[in-house]
Amino acid sequence: MQSPLPIINLKKGKEKSLERFHPWIFSGAIHPVPSEVKEGDFVEIHTQDKRFIGIGYFQVGSIAVRMLTFQKEEINQDFWKRKLQSSIELRKTANLWDNPETNVFRLVHGEGDGFPGLIVDYYDGCVVFQAHTVGMYQIKEVFLEVLKELLGDRLKAVYDKSAHTLPFKAELETSDAFIYGEEKEEWLVKEYGNTFNINVVSGQKTGFFIDQRENRKLLEQYSKGNKVCNTFCYSGGFSIYSLQAGADLVHSVDSSQGAIDLTDQNVGLNFKEAQNHQSFTADVFNFLNEMPEKYDVIVLDPPAFAKHRKVLKNGLQGYRTINEKAMKNMKSGGVLFTFSCSQVVNQEQFRTVIFSAAARAGRQVQILHQLHQPADHPINIFHPEGEYLKGLVLRVV
Repeated sequence: MQSPLPIINLKKGKEKSLERFHPWIFSGAIHPVPSEVKEGDFVEIHTQDKRFIGIGYFQVGSIAVRMLTFQKEEINQDFWKRKLQSSIELRKTANLWDNPETNVFRLVHGEGDGFPGLIVDYYDGCVVFQAHTVGMYQIKEVFLEVLKELLGDRLKAVYDKSAHTLPFKAELETSDAFIYGEEKEEWLVKEYGNTFNINVVSGQKTGFFIDQRENRKLLEQYSKGNKVCNTFCYSGGFSIYSLQAGADLVHSVDSSQGAIDLTDQNVGLNFKEAQNHQSFTADVFNFLNEMPEKYDVIVLDPPAFAKHRKVLKNGLQGYRTINEKAMKNMKSGGVLFTFSCSQVVNQEQFRTVIFSAAARAGRQVQILHQLHQPADHPINIFHPEGEYLKGLVLRVV
């Protein structure tokens, strides 16, 4: 039986968002936290008049509590098992669980799957566990047991990659490490039949940008017989799909030589000879000023220019500048795939930036598709902040 949990009381009227099942409580909404409550501890949330609201975990910072449930229930291994089973069922619904063409997907997506602060990705048997909060890091051992039970023989390894995503002020002594199974850094995976080499240890994020899977697939429709430029290419995902679709020419651009090496490696894994592919180690902003070709298709998939609200203005300026450069210099009638993965940039702000870029470039622009994250990156309808990936496919006249 679980011991009684510490109680955190809300200030008067601050329960409204929780009654709409929003999973965050901000520090200004609560009374002083009891001294015995430490970061990561599970807590009960009560209104000022002592009414039970739900259970979450405490953290130091602007977001003081992340909610786990709005029911009075024990937070034990069965609780986490039910949540993970629900996540697995979603991936089965999305045809990702036993798909011979795709064996890489996100298994747990934070608030979208009811695990606020936790990311878990699946790479053909290797699971990468990445906690962004102390509350989620402390469930690592029980989560591992649940993983082993529910995945069985398909679980080959688990890599904890939380050392650099946990809050610095938490002062946890931790390091990235394999905590189960085969200690192999590189894993070959398939996505829509394309092969990618993923390094779960040294790769960005958990190793691969899984969230662009469906958008990479869409690019195939616009690539055949065309000249394609994939900027901020990282591991060459968009480039592989364009080549697979029969593009006449594909150029991959990234400022990181490591990313270019990874792109070239992945091109080699999928095509014995790719005479129509060339990589460039270059600053993307400069490359777009002096493009060696008039491209039919350009992909702009930059890193988050605005990771925090304090730098939102500069981030929006970055998105406007890079889209303006692409629009100014691309072929008339060409297609632009443009993205923002900044959570603090909402859909309306992103569209406004694209509007501004088009006006400054003096180009007529038509919206062909509005893009977002795929089904294995679900958005909790009560938590719109979870919609971080925004994208537009534009025809530039």
